[in-house]
Amino acid sequence: MILRKNWSRALYVIAALALVLAFSAQGVAAERLDRIMETKVLRVGTPGDYRPFSMLDKASGKYDGHDVDVAELLASDLGVSVEFVPTTWSKMMEDYQAGKFDVAMGGITRSLARMLKGDFLPPYAPNGKVALVRKADREKFTSLEAMDVPETTVVVNPGGTNEKFVNANFKKAKIVVHQSNAEIPAMIAEGKGDVMITEVYEAVVYSRKDERLYGAFADKPLTKISFMGFFIQKDDPDFVRVMNFVWNDAKLRGDLDRIFDKWLK
Repeated sequence: MILRKNWSRALYVIAALALVLAFSAQGVAAERLDRIMETKVLRVGTPGDYRPFSMLDKASGKYDGHDVDVAELLASDLGVSVEFVPTTWSKMMEDYQAGKFDVAMGGITRSLARMLKGDFLPPYAPNGKVALVRKADREKFTSLEAMDVPETTVVVNPGGTNEKFVNANFKKAKIVVHQSNAEIPAMIAEGKGDVMITEVYEAVVYSRKDERLYGAFADKPLTKISFMGFFIQKDDPDFVRVMNFVWNDAKLRGDLDRIFDKWLK
């Protein structure tokens, strides 16, 4: 009888502790939206090296691009300002999980791997993997197999879906990892590399900007169609709900379409 009472008491204590921890976790999670509204600051992480989504002008320290305009619009609708937090593609997930920002953006591809660790706002910018090459090589690089030869140098930035695609599909070509995504197009144009794997929008931007470049497979990407997304913290359900509300409201007003036409059409 005594043993049974002790077990009952132990189970009661365990259940009570579990309940306390559950409420504590909810309290911590709920603090995100509260903090944003109290401090009037939405922290937005971005690598800032991916045209036309997010690009940092190092001279002025200012960001511009499609995702930058959208972030500032969403923050304005919330009644707060944006604090841009620098990150890199290779460190973005680490910084996200460390809570260094509330939202990550800048040409982030929606993927199941990322969704398992966070949440996404609604999709935009249908995309697919293409190759940015020199215009002089457009007749040579007509397929993945034609690019994947020992004589080809593929330059890729680390940490994102471009690197994953390169590692999975290039077995014979030389692969060079370069930290700055924004510097790779010029490297291709100058002959310091032959192929840059990217998405349709970035290839179009750089091929228009530099007549030496060409976006191969832009009309028929190397992968199935994917979408970009704002990667948001999921620890506070109220934060997720409110962010989706302001996104959908901006979409219904036509503001998101206006920004899309400005940068991506």
